[in-house]
Amino acid sequence: MAQIHGHLDPKFEELRTLFQKHLDSKIEVGASISLNIDGKDVVDIWGGFADEERTKPWESDTIVGVWSSTKGLASLALLMLIDRGLVDADAKVAKYWPEFAANGKQDIEIRHILSHTSGLSAWEEQVTMDDVCDQDGAAAKLAAQAPLWEPGTASAYHIVTFGVLIAEVVKRVTGKPLKQFVAEEIAGPLKADFQIGLLDKDIPRVSNNIPHKGTPPPRPVPEVGSVAFKTFTNPALDVNMLRSETIRKADLSSFNGFTNARAMNRIFSVLALGGEVNGVRLLSQKTIELIFREQSNGPDLAAGMDMRWGIGYALGGSGLVDFMPSGRVGVWGGWGGSLFVFDADRKLTFTYAMNQMSHQIMADGREGDYLRAVYKALGVEV
Repeated sequence: MAQIHGHLDPKFEELRTLFQKHLDSKIEVGASISLNIDGKDVVDIWGGFADEERTKPWESDTIVGVWSSTKGLASLALLMLIDRGLVDADAKVAKYWPEFAANGKQDIEIRHILSHTSGLSAWEEQVTMDDVCDQDGAAAKLAAQAPLWEPGTASAYHIVTFGVLIAEVVKRVTGKPLKQFVAEEIAGPLKADFQIGLLDKDIPRVSNNIPHKGTPPPRPVPEVGSVAFKTFTNPALDVNMLRSETIRKADLSSFNGFTNARAMNRIFSVLALGGEVNGVRLLSQKTIELIFREQSNGPDLAAGMDMRWGIGYALGGSGLVDFMPSGRVGVWGGWGGSLFVFDADRKLTFTYAMNQMSHQIMADGREGDYLRAVYKALGVEV
């Protein structure tokens, strides 16, 4: 029987029960869940197994690829530069990256790349994952091309290009690759076990993602040549790619972060607690308020459903993320189910990382069940 370890405030016993139920039914293989409220870690639990064969226990320090939850780190890095006055959210990207102005992109602003509204959700030129692992080359290709739609008029989820765009701005301003910035200025100061570009010494602690089981729910097939088609196919992601040494070690803040729920919580609670955690301040309250400036609210040209984007993060209460309360709530997750939610009104941060990928995510996934159990325990309507 899969065991749950860690600590949990008795108020959230229903969350533990639900986690155990999913482990017992083998919907979960191994996972970690954390909850921080007003600076206190009220839930820090983990359980199950780190391998598909269920022979190796998921330990306190097990880490796993969290796919697009990594994007939250990229956003935080750029928000920190905004907070320091080194970047302006309303300034042109070309102010910091002059080559970016080519081909009609001279008016695209920093806030557009942070809200998936830049018009650059994919490359026009055919690219491979090896091309994407070359940050300089991948960024140069985006700088040279025209936008795929009129920037600022709609969002299209930047599945792979998000990290490339932000990493280039960070490097132009600080001289540091994004994975170095994260290690030295976010994960390091916060003592958070979250890394972009996996270190060799940490490979033994990694739980590999386990591919989805069953048949995926039916979804419309994007029309060839559409924004959605280009975004999802150029390049296409593969569920096993985080096992590749090249991809694991690359500076790919769109999707190659390795971490667990505890470390994600330490980092993203910065956004729920006014910018400071354990005496380490990364942002001012003014910059946190910037996150909640709505940039887009409507059909996402890539995701094919309504999305509401602030500056850096999706905002709760619409479309894919309509399973959380109203107010100043930010969220994003990763392919297969990882999730982080920061609720600035309630000073609450919820995080979840797992190895068994699911076709059902967000509101329809296990993470949605866990989050609803948290808010139910707090008497908050979702």
